[in-house]
Parts: sequence; C-alpha cells; structure tokens
Amino acid sequence: MATYWRRILTAFVTAQVLFLVNASEEEDVPEEWILLHVVQGQIGAGNYSYLRLNHEGKIVLQMRSLKGDADLYVSDVTLHPSFDEYELQSVTCGQDVVHVPAHFRRPVGIGIYGHPSHLESEFEMKVYYDRTVVQYPFGEASYNPEEMEAHQKYSQSTEEESQDEESVFWTILIGILKLILEILF
Repeated sequence: MATYWRRILTAFVTAQVLFLVNASEEEDVPEEWILLHVVQGQIGAGNYSYLRLNHEGKIVLQMRSLKGDADLYVSDVTLHPSFDEYELQSVTCGQDVVHVPAHFRRPVGIGIYGHPSHLESEFEMKVYYDRTVVQYPFGEASYNPEEMEAHQKYSQSTEEESQDEESVFWTILIGILKLILEILF
C-alpha cells in the first residue's frame, strides 16, 4: 500500500515540476509590445549572421538560443556589429534581450554571433515594437542620450583616477610601515 502512494506522490511531483518548467519557458510580454517578426536561424561557432532593422520607434529584440549559445550585438553606426564594435549587446547563455531606443539611426545593424563553445547554435529572435509612452518629468527636451553618455564616461574616468590615486597612497603607506617595522624588529 505504501508503494502505491509513493508512486502517486512521485507522479504528482513530476507533473508539478514539468508544469513549472513549461510555465517558465513561456514569455511574459507586455501588452504594449506588438510582435513584428520572428526570425529563426543557425550559426556556426565563431561566425556572425547579420540582419538589418528598418522599423522606426522603440524596438525590443528578444532572442532565445534553441541549441548552443548565440549572442546579440546591435549598432546604429555599422551594419555589421561585432563583439569589438557595437552600441548594445546581450551575451547571456539564456535569453538575450536588447531594447533599441527610438533615437537610433535607421537602418540598425544586428549581429548574431555563434559562441565558439558550441559547434553550431540555433536561435529564435522575436522583434517587438514597444508602444509604451515614457513620461519625462521635466519634458522630453531634458533627455539627451549623447549628453548622458558623455557624463557617464566622465564620471567613470574620475572614479578610476581617484581609485588610482588611492592605490598609490596605500602602496606608499604600506611600504613606509614595512620599513618602520623592519627597523624596529
């Protein structure tokens, strides 16, 4: 009798696990996103496939590796983005998502890279138009992407310089302390 209930419990737990796995694979897509295209393809290890995006507005690229590991690189500067030259990227082992802003110049180049850890990668990419309206608290003119990027680069370089100065300071201080300890002992 105990084995009967154990089998039922095992079947129930297995069904729950399968249900959770299937539920997690389904994508939660906001209502504001409109599906424009679905692209499927294969890419060899270390190779690129290139696509061109002409749609205006905010676009969401959602790519899933069906087999292997495909990475996503996006640029409005070049039609052949790579891991050396890109503006946006997503290089996860799972689902890759890139939000292409409306201010990107069209056409936008999309590079799909087959990671060398797998001989071949299969992918499925869904292209969505994002209809969400962003409310800027001080008006739309207050947001300038180029200005924001320049400010971020400046603040990062200032932080790096201060960390370098701190490192030099601590190196000198530790050297002096070692010298004093060596003289005393």
